[in-house]
Amino acid sequence: MNEHYFKAMTWDHPTELPISLGVLASFWFELGDEAFYFAKQYPEFFTNVPKDFEELRNRMPPRWRKGEWLDEWGCVWSNEFEGMDAYVTGHPVKTREDILTLQVPENDVDNLLPHGFMYLRLLDLRGFEEAMYDFADEADELQVLIDKVVAYNLKQVDYALTLPKFERVLWLGDDNGMQTGLAIGADAWRKYIKPAYAKIYAPIKAASRLLYMHTDGCIHEIMPDLVDCGVDMINPQFRANGLDNLVRVCRGKIPINLDLDRQMFPFATPSQLRDHVRECVESLWLPQGGLGINCELNYDIPLENAAALLDALREVKHYKG
Repeated sequence: MNEHYFKAMTWDHPTELPISLGVLASFWFELGDEAFYFAKQYPEFFTNVPKDFEELRNRMPPRWRKGEWLDEWGCVWSNEFEGMDAYVTGHPVKTREDILTLQVPENDVDNLLPHGFMYLRLLDLRGFEEAMYDFADEADELQVLIDKVVAYNLKQVDYALTLPKFERVLWLGDDNGMQTGLAIGADAWRKYIKPAYAKIYAPIKAASRLLYMHTDGCIHEIMPDLVDCGVDMINPQFRANGLDNLVRVCRGKIPINLDLDRQMFPFATPSQLRDHVRECVESLWLPQGGLGINCELNYDIPLENAAALLDALREVKHYKG
């Protein structure tokens, strides 16, 4: 994260629009030499190119590799497509009674606070349906499970705060939304999940660190709540939230690193993609900051579309209104 992001997060008038590029490992595996040649055309965006596929595989976390992986909580992760994230197929906490006997794992510093560290971890442990019943019933055991996950995460935060790479900002990710809203609804989210985040984030803020949070799905109705918990910049999705909602909720109020509409990347024309980038920047940019743009490339995007996106990002990098 460059200095422009820090300035955007703190409304400190960045001299250029901060832009980040995420490249899934599957992009390199699927496109091969074409991907490496393409990256050379955009060196300002591709800043950490693997030298070969062996190095790429060595960089990947276990759950990005094909096959099955057991995490420290006993969740079974399955992956059929190397270079993309796995999903949980084995949920170890089968019943509410199992919650009471669940042991918090010993401190695991390999992953620190991986994507899905709080809300999604509840779903991973219980399975989606059982977790939804827990929230709907307001089961007493649900709060017990939340407290155990919070306790584990607080140990991870304590360790993270000792690492030089987190001396200014911590990056965290946990998808709270579905495509059109929160699966548990805003009221239940505020009752159960907001206090959990507040507890986890309290030592981060006490240490005077900035906090960046990625969260997929339609989450615009709880974005002010995330700020209440201590988040300094949110990474929301364009399509799930809608540009109008993001302008209404965030412009001039909540710093965001906007995820461009990845769902249109494989299917749009290059012209439509250039218009998309321009529309986002024109709608949300302010000279004092509060905006970054994030673009993620996967294996399914035609290279001409990837080029259109990166060309457009080059053009808006020095946007001044």
